[in-house]
Amino acid sequence: MRSTFRQTTCFTLVITLIASCFVQAAHAGPFSISPVRIYMAPRDRAIAVTITNEGNEELVMQADLYNWKQKDNGEDELTLTEDMIMSPPILKLAPRSKQVVRLAMLRPRPPGEQLTYRMIVREIPEAKPATDNDLKLQIALAFSMPVFITPRGAKYKVACQFERTGAETAKANCENTGNAYTQVRSMVLNNAAGASLASSTISGGYMLLGAKRSFELKSAGGKIPAGNAKLMLTHDDGTSQIFDVTVAE
Repeated sequence: MRSTFRQTTCFTLVITLIASCFVQAAHAGPFSISPVRIYMAPRDRAIAVTITNEGNEELVMQADLYNWKQKDNGEDELTLTEDMIMSPPILKLAPRSKQVVRLAMLRPRPPGEQLTYRMIVREIPEAKPATDNDLKLQIALAFSMPVFITPRGAKYKVACQFERTGAETAKANCENTGNAYTQVRSMVLNNAAGASLASSTISGGYMLLGAKRSFELKSAGGKIPAGNAKLMLTHDDGTSQIFDVTVAE
């Protein structure tokens, strides 16, 4: 994953891939990580994570752990934490090899609500000498993984308020007042007969504890008709919520 550019300076490009897909292993260029999302119970002290070097060159990897919160507008807020650590925190992977590491709790504490973290695993690129006229562009790959420590019985609780924002657009203002996260996968506005009036293209969709997020909905074509309708949210656990709403003129 190295390219040659005719430049007078050397740059480092960091590509961050957010773990919002629903697969068993996430691929980030020359390496992959499994599982893509980590679930732990308060009693768990460690969990195994497999990192695989998919490339033909040695990789040096480093992991950092962050406390993951969300601001009132739904924006992620990451703060370095010492609650957890990947052991070993730095590892070298030979070409086409894999290693099982452990994500361990250093400060276990039984929460009354779900704890949320992100583990960011980064490649540490090794500089290589450049020729007289060519310098190497080093591409440092990174992967951000959500970590959830969930007590028994913790559950999200989402409520939404609906408003029209234009002839063909609307907005759902939602809040998670539960004690666990959810990830909204889709949102559809249907009429009384079940026909789709508008939908939302959702990227990420995470709603942590206490988070508020607004989701934009757009008609597939034409004005959204006024009247009674139903707003349906589908969550990442496969469940759905339906809210009775009124579309204003």
